[in-house]
Amino acid sequence: MRDLKLALRQVWYINNAFVRNPASLFFTLVFPLMFLVIFTVIFGNGHVLIAPGKTVRVATFYVPSIAAFSVITACYTNIAISLSFSRDSGALKRIHGSPLPVWSYMLARILHAVSIAILLVVICAVFGAVLYGATLPTTTLPAFALTVVVGAAVFSALGVAVTAVIPNADASPAVVNATILPLLFISNVFIPLQNPSGWIDVLGKIFPVRHFADALIGSFFQLSGAGLHTNDLLVLGAWGVAGLVLGVRFFQWEPRT
Repeated sequence: MRDLKLALRQVWYINNAFVRNPASLFFTLVFPLMFLVIFTVIFGNGHVLIAPGKTVRVATFYVPSIAAFSVITACYTNIAISLSFSRDSGALKRIHGSPLPVWSYMLARILHAVSIAILLVVICAVFGAVLYGATLPTTTLPAFALTVVVGAAVFSALGVAVTAVIPNADASPAVVNATILPLLFISNVFIPLQNPSGWIDVLGKIFPVRHFADALIGSFFQLSGAGLHTNDLLVLGAWGVAGLVLGVRFFQWEPRT
């Protein structure tokens, strides 16, 4: 219980540091909305097919897809890059040598990322409802919320794991973007996938981004029953476990030389 209290206190400190950085706060919260507006302007406001016999407006489609992008940015991209800079500056080495349990610190970083992800999803949903008339999920809201939390946890674990292949802080943006940006284009996030090529469909379904986007879009538009995409969540869970194992095994606290 003492270690858990320390983790929650660390979350408080991280949140305060985030709020006291106006530039980071502004662009973190506004960046996904910029994509939402840009894609809506580029692709117009026609209709896209999201399931057999089910079409929605382009603007409406991009509300849950950009929400998925927001979660990935907050949990995968930000964690990987910030941990790389903290490692190179020696901050992680000092924390590792302090009385603060290392798992409490890592849990605090993940809880902070998850909270920011949830906030971004709420902002995207409200923005889409007000400006684009998107209908927010009601009966499938529990499934939608569960998908957001599971996705945030999984991509947080993967963000920690990917630091093992980042050689230094300067290379972190390039490595992180190279591992995530191509997947966003073939995973039903940046571009609606309507009858995609076979190899694109197979390749996208290997990685967790496609499953997270499909589960989030399916629960948002209430495509089935309670909206819970169990198979997609199981694949996400498998990736999360793999990220956790790799993170515990290969994460480094000291700067690389």
